[in-house]
Amino acid sequence: MAIRLTTSAAQHVRNSLAENSKAIGLRLGVRKVGCSGLGYTIAFADAIGSTDRVFVSHGIKVLVDAVSLAAIDGTEVDFAKDGFNETFVFRNPNVKDECGCGESFSV
Repeated sequence: MAIRLTTSAAQHVRNSLAENSKAIGLRLGVRKVGCSGLGYTIAFADAIGSTDRVFVSHGIKVLVDAVSLAAIDGTEVDFAKDGFNETFVFRNPNVKDECGCGESFSV
């Protein structure tokens, strides 16, 4: 499978990358958090790690470490604006359960 960005997410990341000369792409992963077990992490990537898998979506490199990939393979990342609120939205086909507040999930 793959990690995909929507047009909106790609444009937001592209604009942000233009302001960060060291970044080569977007790093997506998971960490243990919350009541359901896992939460998403998102940051700029300055280098490709030895266990990273690199996906290219809308011309943007998306890097995912091997451990995280098992939980998020097939995820589509969107970027949504609602008034003053802006956030990444993850559509992950592997999610089996989410906590009530939406901050964590399990696979």
